[in-house]
Amino acid sequence: MQERADVINNWLEYRLDNIVPELMQRENIDMWIIIAREYNEDPVIRTMLPATWQSARRRTILVFSDNDKEIERLAVARYDIGKFFKTAWDKEEEPNQWKRLVNVIEERDPDNIALNYSSTFALADGISHSEYKAFTSALPDRYQSRIVSGEKLAIGWLETRTEPEMQVYPMICHIAHDIITEGFSEKAIQPGITTTKDLEWWYRERIRDLNLTVWFQPSVSIQRAVEADTSFLANFSKRPAENVIRPGDLLHVDFGIAYLGLNTDTQQHAYVLKAGETEAPKGLQKALATGNQLQDILTNNFKEGLTGNEILSKSRKEAIDHNIDPSIYTHPIGYHGHGAGPTIGLWDQQDGVPGKGDYPLYANTAHSIELNATVHIPEWEKDIRIMLEEDAFFDGDSVRYIDGRQTKLWLIPRQQ
Repeated sequence: MQERADVINNWLEYRLDNIVPELMQRENIDMWIIIAREYNEDPVIRTMLPATWQSARRRTILVFSDNDKEIERLAVARYDIGKFFKTAWDKEEEPNQWKRLVNVIEERDPDNIALNYSSTFALADGISHSEYKAFTSALPDRYQSRIVSGEKLAIGWLETRTEPEMQVYPMICHIAHDIITEGFSEKAIQPGITTTKDLEWWYRERIRDLNLTVWFQPSVSIQRAVEADTSFLANFSKRPAENVIRPGDLLHVDFGIAYLGLNTDTQQHAYVLKAGETEAPKGLQKALATGNQLQDILTNNFKEGLTGNEILSKSRKEAIDHNIDPSIYTHPIGYHGHGAGPTIGLWDQQDGVPGKGDYPLYANTAHSIELNATVHIPEWEKDIRIMLEEDAFFDGDSVRYIDGRQTKLWLIPRQQ
């Protein structure tokens, strides 16, 4: 844990030194103020606290001020925030925290003051109603009109991945892939006995064994030649609580871990071999290839400056032109599983997502390429959904999968 804390703090120092100045210059912001109270933290401030801080302390106020030479970092709080923010408040000299914050503002006289409020992004809407009222009540009238939304600063901070992070992110995704692979094997599954619920909790236990955590409960679902409900919801919220895994089943897992402050989100498939089989039916193999083709169509449309809705529209049209029945619901990933940045479709909003889908794609961002393709399986005489999700990085020119992607079905048991 100490080694992890050192890594997280080194990353944080790099981010504060590099990302914040770039964002404030990009958005032409003079001062950015982040205000939170203990146990009701702004999502942004949680990512700016040292690794040994589990929460804000009392009321914690961070101030970034552009003095034309550098970005000054202050904490209008009782304590230094690690080595990253020096306290700018002596309570004995000025007992009122809000008055001291106003003094800091008046001393620097910014042309604008960004606060984290947003009607579109929850991750950029961190200032509470009571804290906003208290701040604006203390602020002199001449500064009231200078308050602006810090939405683009907040989203930019959360969505941008740095070079030091991207040196390690492949290992984090690789760990997640390894756990999925182990679970999709005879090590965890005995057909005829093991249930989907058993496997879900096996994943939870395995993650804990490795001193990792999850950001959502793993889910395991089944598609098979004969089943009552093949709808999309049946594979998620309406799937049976327990379903015994049997030979001939196509398994699906939705799985994510959290490590070093970063998250993964992956969906893959496995096939349970029937007696005498050494490979999955050709129809299922071709279906996975169709899912990979849909992935390629989507990622080839990642162009900096395009909005999530524009990428969605272009990708769906191209997929349909290739006789693919697509559903695309891709999201950013990083500090949060469903991260900050452009939403590229929701499973129930394939015509575009107002607000979040109108946000543009920026370079140096990570995305969970999440989608499904409905494909007919001749051997089963029915349609199934190939539901895939793999984490990828967009460098401004192209997309690369952070730790590769699934191109072959996992087989249970493994074949030599």
